[in-house]
Amino acid sequence: MTQSNQSLFADHAYLPDGWRRNVLLEWNAHGTLSAVTPDRPEAPAGVARAAGPLMPGMPNLHSHAFQRAMAGLTEYRAASGTGATDNFWSWRDLMYRFAARITPEGLASVAQWLYIEMLKAGYTSVCEFHYVHHAQDGQRYANEAELAQRVVDAASASGIGITMLPVLYQYSGFGARAPRDDQRRFINTPESLLELLGALRAARPENAALRYGVAPHSLRAVSEASLRALLGGIDAHAPVHIHIAEQTAEVDACIETEGARPVQWLLDRFEVDGRWCLVHATHVDANETLALAKSGAVAGLCLTTEANLGDGIFPAQAYLDAHGRIGVGSDSHIGVDWRAELRLLEYGQRLTRRQRNVLASADATHVADRLFDAALDGGARATGRAVGALRAGCRADWLVLDADHSSIAEHAPHAWLSGVVFCEHGETPIRDVYTGGVKVVDNRRHRDEEGAYARYRAALAELLK
Repeated sequence: MTQSNQSLFADHAYLPDGWRRNVLLEWNAHGTLSAVTPDRPEAPAGVARAAGPLMPGMPNLHSHAFQRAMAGLTEYRAASGTGATDNFWSWRDLMYRFAARITPEGLASVAQWLYIEMLKAGYTSVCEFHYVHHAQDGQRYANEAELAQRVVDAASASGIGITMLPVLYQYSGFGARAPRDDQRRFINTPESLLELLGALRAARPENAALRYGVAPHSLRAVSEASLRALLGGIDAHAPVHIHIAEQTAEVDACIETEGARPVQWLLDRFEVDGRWCLVHATHVDANETLALAKSGAVAGLCLTTEANLGDGIFPAQAYLDAHGRIGVGSDSHIGVDWRAELRLLEYGQRLTRRQRNVLASADATHVADRLFDAALDGGARATGRAVGALRAGCRADWLVLDADHSSIAEHAPHAWLSGVVFCEHGETPIRDVYTGGVKVVDNRRHRDEEGAYARYRAALAELLK
């Protein structure tokens, strides 16, 4: 490769120490940044100039790809009878019926279109919490990793980096309750899940754009023994993601059957550290908040989904003030936009406290800057990949902003992130997107947009018959 297609010059770029001028980015043939040099006197000869300010791409730490196809289809009252209300559990019943219909071909098309949407929104990595494993009758496919491979291939085709997290789902509730019939496509033992992961690794080996971990679905879906068996079968540094404390009913059931709140139960029994991502963790008390922050684990916050499902509001101010790590994800994909996730994170705190700029701090007076930095760091940790920063050794993933966009035009650089996160005017301010040094979104259009969307629509039409 020549210098011109391994280098890019930016008038402004957001580096780990903030906005810097005249930055030269250089990367190798593997798509890894080899040097990031600010304050260059001028662009070297033959090096292209970015069309606007550069920012690191955002990791999306929680995704259920197939749920993109049902976005907008559950916004009606499903519960019936006097005093009936809809909640997470009634939504889950609808989701299960949808999951029962997905085919390998359909999942591939839905996932690729979703990942293109993520890239256009500025997500350059995704952690896929993948739990639909089996055929529609609950039997294994001849290739036990069939569906997971389809998702990994969809990520590769779109250009997004992926951390694939095959999910262990064993029980329907606390106390090792037998699985429901509508969970038949999810169910594995620790041993069969590890076999599936092994088959997946053999067929699709890890590389700079692909990492593997595991996801025990939730404490209600695994036992202490099965969680230990799962963790004993993986690399000591592999990412581990788990749903936890999303609903008050889940917390109450855990207290009743296990004698402790979910997050405290997990922290007391397992070595929860920086490779763990506790997804949602919405309902944590003061002691759990401090203990989770101290553990070094990442709280995986999915604000648009949590709002859509009526989950509750995470105690973000206390957690961040205790130096807790966070990242954001689009989860059920009712929306696919990290800017909206960060807005809702702050706005939930404002509505609860009836104050403004709640999540600013003495060291970071701009809310958007503090949350952006936190989500980059926590999201990168959750992926288990070297992403989330414009520095040597990290994946060459970044966003190019439209400097003429009304949300940032004429603003000084220190106000750009505030405009990007908190303003919602017209089309996205994200103009171009690069992953591994390759431009996958050019002037707001993905390189395979038309074909992928046609396949997505065909898959959706089949699902909705």
